[in-house]
Amino acid sequence: MARTNEWAGKVLALIKGGNTSAAIAQIKVAPSVKDLKALHSEMVMARLTGRWRDVDAAIEDNLALLAAPRLHRSP
Repeated sequence: MARTNEWAGKVLALIKGGNTSAAIAQIKVAPSVKDLKALHSEMVMARLTGRWRDVDAAIEDNLALLAAPRLHRSP
């Protein structure tokens, strides 16, 4: 079995602790799409989706932003 993602676990701990503003700030600077998907799947397994709509919206928005192709590339 694959090792759980440390970043997702830490953000999930923030969410469970009730510090949703810090969790949203971490979600906005997520390292990768893989990390966001890991967080989302951990929230589903813990049955936390839907409890904090702002957290769910932040995950959805940042998944779309990270998955979208970039408009330009640096030289």
